[in-house]
Amino acid sequence: MTLPTLPLFVEHLGGNDQLIGWVVGIFTLSALIIRPYSGHLLESKGRAFVYITGLFIFIISVGSYIFAASFIFLFIMRFIQGIGWGLSTTASGTIAADIVPASRRGEGLGYYGLSGNIALALGPSLGLILVDWVNFGQLFFICAFMGVISLVLAIPIRYVKPEQGKVATKPRWDFYEKSALKPSILLFFITFTFGAIPSFLPLYTNEKEIEGIQVYFVIYALSLMLTRTFAGMVYDHKGHRAVFLPGAILIIIAMLLLYWLPNSYALYSAAFLYGFGFGIIQPGMQAWAIDSADKRRRGMATATFFSCFDLGIGLGSVVFGQIAHIFNYQTIFLVSAGSVMLSILYYITILVGEMKEKKMPG
Repeated sequence: MTLPTLPLFVEHLGGNDQLIGWVVGIFTLSALIIRPYSGHLLESKGRAFVYITGLFIFIISVGSYIFAASFIFLFIMRFIQGIGWGLSTTASGTIAADIVPASRRGEGLGYYGLSGNIALALGPSLGLILVDWVNFGQLFFICAFMGVISLVLAIPIRYVKPEQGKVATKPRWDFYEKSALKPSILLFFITFTFGAIPSFLPLYTNEKEIEGIQVYFVIYALSLMLTRTFAGMVYDHKGHRAVFLPGAILIIIAMLLLYWLPNSYALYSAAFLYGFGFGIIQPGMQAWAIDSADKRRRGMATATFFSCFDLGIGLGSVVFGQIAHIFNYQTIFLVSAGSVMLSILYYITILVGEMKEKKMPG
């Protein structure tokens, strides 16, 4: 709900596109910083401690926006919100991986991811609708109350205790899980494009006088729901080769449609294609990251995966804020398509490396 409305709040306070990019980006920067420590805490303090602590920090920080009257205060609380987000989402992803059977991990994480993706899809629509009916203070109170509901629902979960023992190859400076890097980097290039959508697409459609931005997020959500019925199972049976390239191609088409954007129909088509493409890619990449790691390193694998997830959104928001300031909103979506092209090139190098490994004797 805050993704598309915080830019409006920044404008309300007198900010520009550059400040919008930084307000969105600072959140994911702090989440990125805390995630490696979240992974360690999950293995030492347990899932419940990290999850509930993160949710509590998240609620307090979002509620504090009610009192935001300056950019400095907003930056500080946005940074703190990112810490709560990093703790809670790293924990919840690990908790889901604990619960789901290994043989159905792609399918199970697909269903788990559906909840967050629907929130990311429907939340912006609800936020944009509410901001026309209530003031920003009331909007932020509603957001904080949503967090309270999640905290109440988190308490009765039966948490799995972390595996005991150390991994022999654990480095001294243990900030990421090496085995999870390939799918995590691929996701970085994909979520880089998401930094353009909730922050700048509403401003772009308003500039072009194209209606239907709320409908865009609804269609995106429905498209995600459709993919969750089969995408995880496809990964479980066919592997990452069956999900990444088709999803990436659909996202490129969506970005080019937004770059062109002649009317609302193009906007709706882009929403469906982006939701379908992202819905295919995300659960497969998460399952790939966790499957690649030792079971005692699931927390760090999840932290690595979502660090790249956050870094993509955060860096994308900052970069696109600069692009909007120097060029225009339209250029943002052309650069987004280029980011996905880079992910395809990197994926090809992964496939080539796998083929060479298979040919090696022994």
